[in-house]
Amino acid sequence: MVLVDTSVWIEIFRTSPSVQLESLVDFDEIVTCLPVIQEVLQGFNSEAAFIRARESMLAMPIVESPVPPDMYFEAVDLYRTARRAGFTIRSGVDCVIAACALRHQLEVLHHDRDFGQLAKISPLRERNIKGARGAKGARGARGARGARGARGAKGARGARGAKGA
Repeated sequence: MVLVDTSVWIEIFRTSPSVQLESLVDFDEIVTCLPVIQEVLQGFNSEAAFIRARESMLAMPIVESPVPPDMYFEAVDLYRTARRAGFTIRSGVDCVIAACALRHQLEVLHHDRDFGQLAKISPLRERNIKGARGAKGARGARGARGARGARGAKGARGARGAKGA
């Protein structure tokens, strides 16, 4: 199973997507979690695109719903461990997403540098789409820089059409 990060959904929901998700992972293997849904949906300006995206996101299997308090403590541990190892994690939400993936032995498909850094200090399995386009199951280059953060709001604003939703 693969937990697709916000940074990938931003690319997919663009008017002219730079990523074809089907070339990276079988749709039946995709799961999501509530922090990813939040990040993706908060970036939409168009109400129609927001509704299509919300319906699409909620149609996928959701892991850790509702999110238990222990999930957040695991995210805190990941963040603090990364800091002690000299890594700067830009998004605390990425730590929650990583903790969710770790608890369910999921691979994180992303376009964000935080997951490569988190994989260096934990058993997180991650694949950066920057180095894995068209390679189902391949691991991306760890620590590869993503072009956008996983915050959702900045990148998803360009998602006026919510393609495929």
